Amino acid sequence: MPDEEGMKHGGERRPAGTNGIEVRPRNWLVPVILLSLQECTSYGYKLMEQAAFGFGAMNPGTLYRTLRHMERDGLCESEWDTTSGGGPARRVYSITDAGDAYLRFWAKSLEQYQRNMDAFFRLYTGSPARRDQQKDDR
Repeated sequence: MPDEEGMKHGGERRPAGTNGIEVRPRNWLVPVILLSLQECTSYGYKLMEQAAFGFGAMNPGTLYRTLRHMERDGLCESEWDTTSGGGPARRVYSITDAGDAYLRFWAKSLEQYQRNMDAFFRLYTGSPARRDQQKDDR
């Protein structure tokens, strides 16, 4: 529960009075990672750079925990790359068929979510057609 200054436990700043409402879809990181992996295999820190567009600064621990869960759930797989130019071995991730199916399902769900958000904002801002109709009703 946020305190009077809008602080949530853990130091995350939220506007006062929002009661911790999260407006971003839950589990957003999983499809963003899968989208990156659909383009090419990648290692964790590169995925973190690619996934940052939807999150701002990201905690590496969060990314690697998510990757481990995704691998456990069969959405991606990894192997050690020992051929990276004399540097240390690093884990390289790739999308699986199940991950590709999950991403397609997520995209379809987001299409519906986008239609709902578009309808919300048309109502919130008042579309021109609606304003004209309200004038005619007077």
